[in-house]
Formats: sequence, structure tokens, C-alpha cells
Amino acid sequence: MLGIELTPEHELSRLVDLGVRAEEAGYDAVYSTCHYNNRDPWAFLSRLAAATDSVRLGPGVANPYETHPVTLASKVATLDEASEGRAVFGLGPGDPSTLANLGLEDERGLRSVLEAFKTAQRLWAGERVDHEGTFDAADAGLNYEPPQGADIPVHVGGEGPHMCRMAAKHADGLLYNGSHPKDLAWAREQVDDGLDDRPDSRGEFDLIAYAAVSVAEDEAAAREAARPPVAFIAAGAAPPVLKRHGIDPDAASEIGDRVSAGEFSAAFERVTPEMVDAFCMAGTPETVRERAAAVAEHADGLVVGSPLGPDLEAAVDLAAEAVDGLF
Repeated sequence: MLGIELTPEHELSRLVDLGVRAEEAGYDAVYSTCHYNNRDPWAFLSRLAAATDSVRLGPGVANPYETHPVTLASKVATLDEASEGRAVFGLGPGDPSTLANLGLEDERGLRSVLEAFKTAQRLWAGERVDHEGTFDAADAGLNYEPPQGADIPVHVGGEGPHMCRMAAKHADGLLYNGSHPKDLAWAREQVDDGLDDRPDSRGEFDLIAYAAVSVAEDEAAAREAARPPVAFIAAGAAPPVLKRHGIDPDAASEIGDRVSAGEFSAAFERVTPEMVDAFCMAGTPETVRERAAAVAEHADGLVVGSPLGPDLEAAVDLAAEAVDGLF
């Protein structure tokens, strides 16, 4: 599976054009990031559904705190209807730096993600739901049936060991926020542990590298464009991940503080070359293919994630060509 992430930091008409371009380039799925400080991802995905024919569409990823999980389930079901059965539900614990602005950083956790998508699956199957847990619902139900019904794929976004194992046991895929083969090798170990407890009735499972990619013919330009997403990734990286790559946790924490304060330029300036190497496939198409090939030894799929590159339109095509045949 080859997907691409499009971030609604750009005007929606440009994003739709990029999504159409991605479909023509051979991507299987388009995911939209979900941060309050960008444009609304559901508006973008709905417009893209009308402009495309084959790519799967979904949030990459939504969280169950900003929006009630029952409402989230209806949003995904509506997207499934609008796209005639092409929706995928990307759901995770959310970005800690962004959620801190909303006072929600302490809400993050595995249980809330699991309860949210299990409830969504029941709603998509036509059930009415009563629930008491990380959220409450009383006799909640949908007044319509999505084309895929309960078979809308659920892709859990996360990188902690418990989240990886939970996804492998209960979901259809794991969107693992990683670009480096060391991280994907570790993720594969966690997924394999979870698959030991997965019922055969749940079908196949995909470990998907949700990777920051910055590709251009000019290596230096590609690496410079990688700074913004790497800043967000480094700021949210768990201590074991930082240790795996030899990155100073205080430096990552300082970046996180700058991001939360909205001081983005200062955050990006603090990104080191080592952080770029650890958290992004950045460089020429040849460099990106080499990195992607190493990741493909452990992952079943790849999502080409932000920033894509210094030239978005060119990067959509360059990335597809660079990883052709690997996933």
C-alpha cells in the first residue's frame, strides 16, 4: 500500500489538485492531517472525494478528544458515502504539542482510541450504542448506512509499544510515525507480538510506515524543507525513540516548547541534521528510494508524509517514482 499525506495548511483547491495528481501518480490512499490550527480536514476530504475515483480517503489521523467519538464515526461514514465506499478511518492519540493548546494533552491514551473505533464499528454496522468509559453515549445511532458498513478499514496512528500491539490485535492497520528502518524494525516486533492475539476473523493486518518525506533533485533544498515536520516529530517523540537515535531529549523538549508557544520559526531553527536523518526520508529521489527500501524490509506499506518537498507538485510525482515497486 502506498499512500500520501496532504496537510490542510494550503488552500483547499490546491490540496484537491494535489490529491488528483496523487491518484494519477498511482497512490492508493490520501490521508489528511487533523490539527485545529490548519483548515478543516473533512471539508478537504469531501471535496477530494468528488474529484477522484479510486484512491482511499481518510483522516491521518483524527483523535477522539476534540470531537466526540460518535460524531467522528458519523464523519467517517459520511465520507464513505461521499466517496462511494473509499473511506478509511485513521485514528490515534493526537499530537501532544498541538493538544496542549486545547488543554487536552492529559487525555491522550490507548483506551480512548480503542473505545472510539470499536464504537464506530458498531455504529457503522447499524447498532445503537450505550457506552460509559472514556466517553459517554446513550442509545446513539446513525440514521443512514455507509457503503462499506462495518468494513470501513481502521488504521491506528501511534508509535508506543502498547498502541502498536493493540492495533495489531484489533485494527486493520498501524500508521507508525517513523521514517527510519531502526524504528520500523522495532515496530515490527511490537506488531508481531500483538498479532499473536489477533483472531483470524479480523483478517489481514498492515504495518504502514507513516513517514516524513522530503524529495527534490536538490538534496540541500529537500533537507531544508524537512525542518518543519521534523520539529513536530522530534517534539512528540518518546524518550526511547530519542535514545535510539542519539538525540538530546532536552533539545527535543525545547523544540516542543517553541511549537506549543506558536514560535514555529524558532522551533524549526533548532532542528539538527541528526534529527532530519532520524525522522525524515530527505534528499534526492535516489536517497529516498534507498531509505524506503530499507524500511520496506519491515513495513507492508508507506505513507509519503509532510513536507513532501520544496515543490509540492513535483514532490508528489518524484516520491511515487522513487518508491515504485517497493510496496
